[in-house]
Order: sequence, then C-alpha cells, then structure tokens
Amino acid sequence: MRLLQLLTAALLPFTALAAKRPSGDRFKDYRSGSQPVKLDDTTYNELTKAPRDYSIAVLLTALEARFGCKLCNDFQPEWELLAKTWSKGDKQGESRLLFGTLDFTDGKNTFQSLMLQTAPVLLLFHPTTGPNARQDSSPVRYDFVTGTDTADPIHAWLTRQLPNTPHPPLTRPINYLKIALTSTAILGLITFFSVAAPYLLPIIQNRNLWAAVSLIAILLFTSGHMFNHIRKVPYVAGDGKGGVSYFAGGFQNQFGLETQIVAAMCTYCPLLSWPTYPAVGVVLTRWVLDGILAFATISLALKVPRMADPRSQKIAVFVWGGVILGMYSFLLSVFRVKNGGYPFWLPPF
Repeated sequence: MRLLQLLTAALLPFTALAAKRPSGDRFKDYRSGSQPVKLDDTTYNELTKAPRDYSIAVLLTALEARFGCKLCNDFQPEWELLAKTWSKGDKQGESRLLFGTLDFTDGKNTFQSLMLQTAPVLLLFHPTTGPNARQDSSPVRYDFVTGTDTADPIHAWLTRQLPNTPHPPLTRPINYLKIALTSTAILGLITFFSVAAPYLLPIIQNRNLWAAVSLIAILLFTSGHMFNHIRKVPYVAGDGKGGVSYFAGGFQNQFGLETQIVAAMCTYCPLLSWPTYPAVGVVLTRWVLDGILAFATISLALKVPRMADPRSQKIAVFVWGGVILGMYSFLLSVFRVKNGGYPFWLPPF
C-alpha cells in the first residue's frame, strides 16, 4: 500500500504536465479558459500571428490610476460582460471568436509597435485561413472617439464585421438592487399620495390657485420675460444725457425693467410682444387686458352698475374711465418709443 502511494506521488508532476500540454490549436487552448483572455506582449503576438483560422478582438487599454484613463475603467466591466455573454452564448465555438485584453503595463512593446497614443483601442483580427478568411491580415480598428462606455455598440460593430458567423445576443444580469429600489420608491409614492390625498386634493382642485398660476404664467410669457433670459438684456440703460432710460428703442431690444413695467399694466395685449409687434390696426382693436386695465374694465362692468347711489356711480364711471384712458395712453407712448414712426397717441401722454 505504501509503495502504491509513493508511486502515485511520483507520477503527479507528469500528470500535471500532460494536462497542461497545449493541443496545438490556439483557438481551442485559449477558449478553454475564461474570456476575455489577459494578454501580454508574448501572448498577443502568439494569438495574432498568421496563419490563424479564428478571429480575435483585442482591447488595448490602460487601467492603472496613474494613467488617468476614466473611459478605460468605465468600459472594462462592459468589455468583460460582452466577452462572457458571447462565449456563453456560443458554447460550441461556432463563431470562432476570441476576446483578449492587453493592458499597457503588460504590453508596452505592443503599444509602441502600434504607435498608439490613446486608449482604449479595439482591434479585430480576421481569420487568414478557413471559410471566413480575408486576404488583408491587418486588423480592423474601432476608435472610441464618441466616448462609448457600453457594450451595445461594440456588439453591433462585431456583428457587422463578422457577417457569416453566429452572433450570440448581449445579455445583462438582472439588477435586483435596482428593481428593489424602484419598487420601494413606487410603493412609497403610492403610500404618500394615499395618505396625503385628503389634504392635497382640495389644494389641487382649487380654482383660485390655478387662476393665480395661469395669470403669473401669462404675465411671464407675454411680457417678454423669456426674451430677457435668452438675450441677457440689461435691467436699465443710460439715455446719454445723464439720466436713465427704462424703455429700449426698436422691436428687437428691451430692458428688464421695461418688461416688469408692462407686465404690471397689461397681461395679454399685442403691445407686450416687444420682439414681434403686429400691425397698428390689430394693436388698436385687440383689448384682452389684465392688471390695472383689466381691473378697471371689470369694475366698470360689474361693480359700478351695482352701486345704489347715482352720484357715486357717476364718479366711479369717470374715475375708472380716466384710469383706462391714462393707462392706454401710457401704453401708446411706450409703443411710440419702440416704433419711432408710429403716428397715433392719446392724452395725457
């Protein structure tokens, strides 16, 4: 029994050597390991030399922190995912494609011989023998000029480059953490709205709130507020005589304070669209006003007829009529500043 144990121990080294002995088929030998294959200068030259009856995609990268290649580190997990899913989907090796990774620290001579100044770079070597052989033995290069850090465009590129071989799909592992977080967030929102609905619905359904929001939005968008943000206009400017000019001349110019003044007087009126004034007739006929003009109009239409005292009613008519005349006169004077050739005006401005 002891003799048998000694004989077995003596034969173990030879058994290991026999197991690691290469078969002579480079594709079979390297495909038996995990994908992508970690390469160095020697294995790179061995796998890419002709003749070869297989394809090999080699990613030349620089992963160490001292190189500062963020794209290299971002793309490396995607590259490993692509290599593993391709190999798993092609268990019989019918596509005859190997994946390899050559880091700069392991393949400085290769980087120098290829005169590479950037990383990552993907090289695809086509077969030189066999049914899918190509006469041109030089590799096809994929440059990451667009900053691609996902495996999907690389998978599509390999599919186009290898038209006559199987193309295993790119499958990503299920992200259980993302599913759990999304489910928790959705359940939390449902719970929140269920509890807060009795308090939120009266606010959301409040007509006065929506009316206020609508009026504010109308004021902002019809008074030229967005024009100010886009053009970065000044708030006010000098008039050249030591004073301050609140209104800018010309349809394509305006000041920040000018917008606020007009918004306070009138909400929706052709006069307010400073960059695109309509015709004079439209200006004089369209009266859809808010602010001071609207308040005066509403008072004349609703409040004044309800007054019981004739004397007070007459005074209110003159007061609100004067307000409308004065405000519209001021709007016409502003429009004359914007359009120097505008011939119409109303007193007192």
